[in-house]
Amino acid sequence: MEQRILVVDDDDALRVSLAKFLQHCGYELETAEEGRSALELFRRRPFDLVILDLIMPEKEGLETLIELRRFQPDAKVIAISGGGRIAAGDYLKMACQLGAVAALEKPFWQVDILRAVVAALGSSLDQADQADQAEGFIRSGERVFTP
Repeated sequence: MEQRILVVDDDDALRVSLAKFLQHCGYELETAEEGRSALELFRRRPFDLVILDLIMPEKEGLETLIELRRFQPDAKVIAISGGGRIAAGDYLKMACQLGAVAALEKPFWQVDILRAVVAALGSSLDQADQADQAEGFIRSGERVFTP
């Protein structure tokens, strides 16, 4: 059974490209544009991992992270941020203090998000093979997002 990942980001281009990349790596993906819809999806059927942008309209990422962890204390979350009024590193540090298993500052490399996903979910032989098949994506050296 494929591991399920929810990508939450208000940036359409990032959300779509990240979902396509991780699907290519063998994961089952769903996406949400903001925290409220992410929480609704998660409550219906929890995910193995949530990749969560911290700066979004409506319900922002830190608030969403707190609610996810309240609903499921062992929820695995990778926080991502390009910053806002506060430097990205400060937001990401707060996310880790609130229970995020990893944090990546935008822009990040595809290989870095894949490493964070594999570390958060654990690696199986099938996933390693699928990650090897994604080598073309990774070797292209593309950034998933540039703010």
